[in-house]
Amino acid sequence: MSDMLRLVEPVIPALRRYARALVRNRAAADDLVQDCLERAVSHWNQRREGDPRPWLFTILHNLAVNHFRRSSRQGKHITIDEANEDDFGQDAVQEQKLMYQDVLDKLARLPEDQRAVLLLVAVEDLSYADAAKVLDIPIGTVMSRLSRAREKLQQEIEGTADGSPKNVVQLRSMK
Repeated sequence: MSDMLRLVEPVIPALRRYARALVRNRAAADDLVQDCLERAVSHWNQRREGDPRPWLFTILHNLAVNHFRRSSRQGKHITIDEANEDDFGQDAVQEQKLMYQDVLDKLARLPEDQRAVLLLVAVEDLSYADAAKVLDIPIGTVMSRLSRAREKLQQEIEGTADGSPKNVVQLRSMK
């Protein structure tokens, strides 16, 4: 038990970050991590030897996919009591928070498969091989999705996602 605690405890903050990035709701992300840890504890003897990070991220990712499937069938409904006060607040005036939110919004626009790869490799610092194991896809697919995700995110940040550069003035011909 102490061996399990020693291996799992340092991974919890990374699991929370990944869950929050996936579901974009703090309470739902914490529930997801809790479910992940419960499943990991109950199936600890079934894991392979070595670093448990990829195994834990796989569990979390699979639980998130199940959550997305369930919520897409049920739709989203919240009562006023369950609503977060951020839902009713105004945007922050601090430039740093606005830039941070802008990047998160642009990240959210990425397709789910590209966003998952980008978060695992760039944010959680998993290797391509570990990310491939987590997502159950070939390593080449990880590399191509990561490349497309980085390119798309860069285009979104630069404002060229629609195909026309933001800093170029279009000229009209005059007769």
